[in-house]
Amino acid sequence: MRGLRGIACLLLSAALTANAAVAGPALLFEPKTGKVLYAEDPDTLWHPASLTKIMTAYLTLDAFKSGRLQPDQKLVVSEKAVLQDPSKIGLPVNAVITADLALQAVVVKSANDATVILAEAIAGSEEDFVKLMNDTARRLGMRKTVFVNTNGLPAPEQVTTARDLARLAVALLRDFPDQNHLWAQTEVRIGRKLLRTHNGLLRNFEGADGIKTGFICDAGYNVVASATRDGRRLVAVVLGETSGRERSVRAASMLEHGFMTYDWKQIFKTTTLDTLPVPDDAKGVSSMRQAVHNWACNGRRVAGRPARRGKPAVAAKRVKNKAAAPAVAAPAAQSPTAAPAAIPAVPKKKSAAKADPKPQ
Repeated sequence: MRGLRGIACLLLSAALTANAAVAGPALLFEPKTGKVLYAEDPDTLWHPASLTKIMTAYLTLDAFKSGRLQPDQKLVVSEKAVLQDPSKIGLPVNAVITADLALQAVVVKSANDATVILAEAIAGSEEDFVKLMNDTARRLGMRKTVFVNTNGLPAPEQVTTARDLARLAVALLRDFPDQNHLWAQTEVRIGRKLLRTHNGLLRNFEGADGIKTGFICDAGYNVVASATRDGRRLVAVVLGETSGRERSVRAASMLEHGFMTYDWKQIFKTTTLDTLPVPDDAKGVSSMRQAVHNWACNGRRVAGRPARRGKPAVAAKRVKNKAAAPAVAAPAAQSPTAAPAAIPAVPKKKSAAKADPKPQ
């Protein structure tokens, strides 16, 4: 079996590495130690989309911990919260919701109205909360991140990097270890509404336990994905995939690679999030709008999915150099002593994540 696996790794290595040229920023690391197992354009600027909500959740959990906000405290829905674009809970002005339920809606459903509800309760206004977000980002070492709003809805100035998101994930898991259940939650009921997660890995990848997905047209499909096996937790940051399915497949491939190669990499790998070199050619922010498979962005659809009613079918075009197989770039070797790329993860069952035409 080991021999067959080794041969498969060698055969797949060239094909998978070829896809790296079209892949967005990515980072695979161990949050407990900060050790980096794979990095690709970790300091390239990118729109965080709903990964912004990881910071909103971090500050909400900090408010719970300090007692400034109680989980069962009833919060009033403001007009500004109601006016946020979907995804959202959809409560009317002056409705009430507990802080804990609002936080669950942020993490599970990526509810944009819930982030404003929490921000106003904690800081008095979304604007003051955003200042707190940026101050916290500086404290956590997120040197290239700029927040403009609480939820990641489109804003040209709102940017981050894979390395900065990794630092945020490290802080989140370190400072609130009792909240692991929150990130692994797949659904939450608010009144008669059952809100379900956008994170397909939680249902289809062995050991998956969080953390958050994100999408807007300019960012493409993003995820900070965590998984734990045999007591070892790894986190993958994947930015700029063209569909929800490709986002899930690439994150799964990276995590599987990490679990398969972790032991031998301990011999050779000493790079951490702090010591990982900053490349001289780190790129500025770019847009994925024309590449993503999403009607709301450019009229393209996910391959194999029928066109929406009332609109002509549009053939889904693959990004140049994309392989026909669903697997995306597996982490490439980063040292002369590194082993060939690992076989990408195979989900437990076939399940293509739905592309959400609305910012989430």
